[in-house]
Order: sequence, then C-alpha cells, then structure tokens
Amino acid sequence: MTEQLRMMAVHAHPDDESSKGAATMAKYVSEGVDVLVATCTGGERGSILNPKLQGDPYIEEHIHEVRAKEMAEARDILGVKQEWLGFVDSGLPEGDPLPPLPEGCFALQDVEEAAGRLVKLIREFRPHVVTTYDENGGYPHPDHIMTHKISMVAFEAAGDPSRYPEADEPWQPLKLYYNQGFNRPRTQALHEALLARGLESPYGEWLERWEKMGRERTLTTFVPCGDYFEIRDKALIAHATQIDPDGGWFRVPLDLQREVWPTEEYELAKSLVGTSLPEDDLFAGIRNN
Repeated sequence: MTEQLRMMAVHAHPDDESSKGAATMAKYVSEGVDVLVATCTGGERGSILNPKLQGDPYIEEHIHEVRAKEMAEARDILGVKQEWLGFVDSGLPEGDPLPPLPEGCFALQDVEEAAGRLVKLIREFRPHVVTTYDENGGYPHPDHIMTHKISMVAFEAAGDPSRYPEADEPWQPLKLYYNQGFNRPRTQALHEALLARGLESPYGEWLERWEKMGRERTLTTFVPCGDYFEIRDKALIAHATQIDPDGGWFRVPLDLQREVWPTEEYELAKSLVGTSLPEDDLFAGIRNN
C-alpha cells in the first residue's frame, strides 16, 4: 500500500488499551502506523484497585476526571491517538442474584443506535484494521460484551452507504481481530518458566480456572512486540487508580517474558483480504495490496 496504514483498537474502559494489545500498538506506532484507541466509556463506575489510593476522598469524588487524566498519560506513553465514544460505565454487578444494571449505562443501550457512534469514528479515521473483544468480552463484564456487539455491527455497517447515512462517507475496514492476550498457552509457558527458575508464579489459579472451563480460543496471529513490553507496562502504571505497581501484573521479569513469550496474540474474526494463518502481522494481506 502507498497510503499510511491505520489501526483502531476499540476498548470498553480507560486502562483496557494498556492491558490488551498495548505493546502491539506501540510497535506499530514506531513503524509509522496511525493508531487510534476508541474508548467506549469513561470508567466512572470502576473500583479503585490500587490499595495505595483507596480511601482518597478526592479520587472517589472525581473518579471520572482522574481516569481521564490517566488515559491522557497512557495515550502519550503509547504514542496513540484516542477518542471517547461518550457512554457511561455500567459497572461490574456483583451478588447472587445479580443486581440490575444502572439506568442509562452503556450495556443497556440499543446496540444498533450505540454502534452509530463507532461507525462515525471509523468513517472519520478510516482504519484498515480494527481490534476488539470476542463475544465473551474477554471476561464477562457487561461493557466488554457490549463493546463486542457494537464493534461487530460497526465493522459491517461502516462500508455500507445505506446504513447510518448521516455518519460521514462510507469506509470499509479490511480486517477485524479479537484481543486474546490472556490465553492459556502463554500463561502456561510463563508459569512453567517461572517455576523452572525457582520463582513464584502468579498464574496457578488462572490455569486451574482454565482447566475447569475447558474452553480454548483459536489464536491466529502472534505479533512480535517484546521490545515494547516496557512501554506497555509504563502505560498500564499510568492508570494509577486501577493498577498496583507492586501487584501481580508485574511479577514476571521482562527479560523472561521476552525470552519465553515475546508476542501478543489475536484471533482473526473477519478478513476481506487473503491471508495465511498463522500470521505475525495484523496487516498481513493488506501491506502488499
């Protein structure tokens, strides 16, 4: 291709872009790809997960503004552009039975109507590749599942002039991927490498849960991005209310990660170009067309 390559990553909340595919985005930015993160909600109902910041009255009262500032810092670290779709965080319901979702939240929006905002952004930015979550949301948070739903509608509708005619000129992305960075083969490999080195592994319970679920996703695309793991971690730490810098996210030494599993993984969901699996590039089949 002679034009600049463009990639859009659709995420539910601020911080999701830094925990899912961040090293991939930083790699592509370094190669001159134009990368845009579409953030569906402001994360207003997210819990303060960093124990060092829990109980801070300013953060609790101004969580929306705090998370927006964290997103701006992470965006700058990754070198990406970012736009808010403007939906309200649904929160993660807990209890038995589960309480109803809050009125007006993202997960309760009409899917076709909500997808219109993403269609507009796709038509404005004109990405060749879009990444999002699978039908389970990666994990069953209502906002992650809704992100999947509107992404699927928008991918199909963006190139159709009969749909959302008010939303700019049609543009058809060529490939759609599901983030699958939290996968069993990667986790197993890191777990075994840690134990072999006499180090504690944070992944034992993860692997037990996978064993009980008995469900595996298809990994089609392995993007080499180990050189950008440090940038990924810095972006994640920028989301200070969400991430404990002394927590489990950072217990695996970067040199071990680069040696044992130096890629981020994706599942190719839709492709309008020919490609051969497995891939090592989200733009496989696009670059040479």
